[in-house]
Amino acid sequence: MRPTPANLVRILVPIKRCVDYAVKIRVKPDGSGIDTNVKHSMNPFDEIAVEEAVRLRERNKEAITNITAITIGPAKASETLRTALAMGADSAIHVEIPESLTPEPLGIAKALRALIEREQQKEPIDLVIMGKQAIDDDAGQTGQMLAGLLDWAQATYASKVTISDDKRSVNVVREVDGGAEEVEWLRIDHLSHRFSSLEPRYASLPNIMKAKKKPIEKLSSEDLKIDLTPKLEVFKYEEPPKRVGGGKVANVDELVAKLAEAGIKAIPTS
Repeated sequence: MRPTPANLVRILVPIKRCVDYAVKIRVKPDGSGIDTNVKHSMNPFDEIAVEEAVRLRERNKEAITNITAITIGPAKASETLRTALAMGADSAIHVEIPESLTPEPLGIAKALRALIEREQQKEPIDLVIMGKQAIDDDAGQTGQMLAGLLDWAQATYASKVTISDDKRSVNVVREVDGGAEEVEWLRIDHLSHRFSSLEPRYASLPNIMKAKKKPIEKLSSEDLKIDLTPKLEVFKYEEPPKRVGGGKVANVDELVAKLAEAGIKAIPTS
């Protein structure tokens, strides 16, 4: 049974360690993968998710009991968790996997489901806030898959999350084509898939020092009884072709001639 009153909320924020967004991606000479011996940092969209969870707690200090960050990655990913803790998360869970293993979205979603079901025995997770996608694979699938596996509702492309005064429902504003959509859940036990223009806070030195004392629970995929082996095989990586500069023409007749050389027929204007 949950040790806290039913109107209190615990938030889970999955995060991912990625090659830093400012690093130029380079393919290995043999085409077997990309060079990962470069700077890594938290996925920028996940930073936004952590920021939203912290702001949500700041607006509802009496309602939110805990913000837990989780990552599924190699040993070095613990540094990313420390960043989330310095931003304001209370605790963290690290499902450690070999650095050579690159799980797919479905495997990650299954691991998160197993973790949530495991946590229900202690202090249940009421709300999951996620970045809309990771900047390395750009899949954008884990949130939707997790919602499906848990049979939870979801709000994709959320731009604002608000908890009701009675702490029993959540209101979400979603970005949709042509504007915004507002939805409300009558129970706070659902998934919010986060995308926003929030500016994540910088961790101050005191908070970085405090983060070193916050707990990080270590688990393995075996603990969760989940197989994270990829189902897809990548045969080769290639860099995109380099862009070729354009040319200038003196007049329309020369332009038409150039198009004809390229096999493009000009459309008569009259």
